Parts: sequence; C-alpha cells; structure tokens
Amino acid sequence: MTQHLLKMADLTKDEIIDLLNLADQLKYNQKHGIPHHLLEGKTLGMIFQKASTRTRVSFETGMYQLGGLAQFLSSRDLQMGRGEPVQDTARVLSRYLNGIMIRTFEQKEVEDLASYGCVPIINGLTDYAHPCQVLADLMTIREYKGAFDGLNFCYIGDGNNMCNSHIVGALTVGMKVSIACPEGYRPHPDVLKFAEKYGDMFRISDNVQEMAANADVLATDVWASMGQETEAADRRKAFQGFQINDSVMAAAKPGAMVLHCLPAHREEEITTKVFEAHANEIFDEAENRLHAQKAVMVKLMGPKDI
Repeated sequence: MTQHLLKMADLTKDEIIDLLNLADQLKYNQKHGIPHHLLEGKTLGMIFQKASTRTRVSFETGMYQLGGLAQFLSSRDLQMGRGEPVQDTARVLSRYLNGIMIRTFEQKEVEDLASYGCVPIINGLTDYAHPCQVLADLMTIREYKGAFDGLNFCYIGDGNNMCNSHIVGALTVGMKVSIACPEGYRPHPDVLKFAEKYGDMFRISDNVQEMAANADVLATDVWASMGQETEAADRRKAFQGFQINDSVMAAAKPGAMVLHCLPAHREEEITTKVFEAHANEIFDEAENRLHAQKAVMVKLMGPKDI
C-alpha cells in the first residue's frame, strides 16, 4: 500500500479489498474482546482545522484500541494557525510522531504535508476528498450486500468531497455509479476525468429519478458543507428536488440501502421518514469509520506483514 492515504485514487481495488478485509477482522476482534495492540508505542498526531464529531472520536478510540496514543492538535494550538509554513510543521511533527491525520479545507495542505514530512499522512477530510468515510461506506455496503460486482450505486446531491470520493471508490471496486446533481454543482473535473475511463459504468445527470432507477445503494450529503454557510440559502434553492424521499426509494430496487455520512439535515437532502427507515444502515456506516480507519492506521503505521 502507498505510504499515505490522501484520496481514494491513491488506492487500487486490491488495496481497498485488503483494507476492508483487515477492517472486518479488527471489528470482529473489538466486538469479541480480542486484544489487537498492533500500534503499541506508536503516536498519531491529529490536526483539526475543521470541526469534527466522528473523525476525532473514531481516530482517538481507534488508536487506543490499537495500543497507541492519539494527540489532538487544533489550528489554535499549532503554529500553523499563526503562519508557520506547512512544510516546516510537517518536518517538525515527523520527528515526534509515527503518523499524522489532518482534517482541513484545502487538499494542497494535505499533499504538502505528505511532500515535506517523512511519516504517513491520512486525509481525515478536505473540501476535495473524504477517503476514510468512503472506506467505511464500502465496508458497510459489503456487510449488507455481500459483494460489489453488479451493484448500482447512486449519489444524489452536491458534487462535493463525498461525491468525489464515492465516484472513485465505487468505480474502483466494480460498482456502476449514477450521480444526480444540478448544473453548477458537479463533481471535481479531475474526478470526472477519472470516471471517463469506466465508460457506461458511470452516468451523471440532473434527473434524479433516472439516476435512482434500479439503485442498490443510495447516498447523499448535506447541501451546504462546512465553510459554505453563507451559501446555504442559495444552495437550498438549487437543490430543491435533489432529496432522497419516498419517490426516489420507489425508483430504486426493492431492498435498496441508504447511506449518509452525517450530520444529516432532515427534510433537506433526506426525509425523516427515509432516514429513520434506514437508520440501522446509516449508524452501522458511522460505526464503521472506527474499524476502517483502524485498518488504514495499521497498514500505514503497523507491522509490515499485516
């Protein structure tokens, strides 16, 4: 596996499956009280420039369960927040830590950490990508559906970091992907270029019903992400109709599952009725952040024979 996890395109299909297999084993160990201190004596630095619930708690808990230590580093606590260049921070922290997870705005900041540091860098979220969440989503899909080949994956909403990472992850593991989003809110051009090589396995349109037809998996995210609060009113207008609701569920296959990375704004991107009907899937997905990220940390920071 690559030294870092900066975006989903860093991973091959075999590497994703390997991570998911390890995540399944670590989840089994945790559920059955089997010690798995694979990162004993290791320390993960966690840089947060965006607020977090699931990312902070799951990484801290994961490192504890793996026998290591996680250090919370907010932008207010670091000299980065006072103008120290990221390349200097990377070189200093690399001498103290065994790995760095960063949750920030610009993808370039993550890439720069990887370029100048000499320890594994994990992208905990940027405006471009959210690979840890999508690994958890893929883990959840496999738990419920058994395999990826032949599945139809549909994402409805903003062409944001979740959409970008879903497209790459789902196509890489063999699912067909349909994206429903309005003009002006499409996925990143680099991701659309990536999808081109998959031919008719990828579709994108502003027709929600058409994209949701025969879907095995439906996913969505909030219409206004962190940092877009001033755009919220305009986005609510632009995304009217781009909601997972009874009509969309009727177009999907019977037994289709629903995913949401959370937090959810009920009655915006998803109705309360659909959310509660699929709450088990959504909160299994949230739990699987813990197990998928533990697998990533073990692969990047742990024994080489794992």
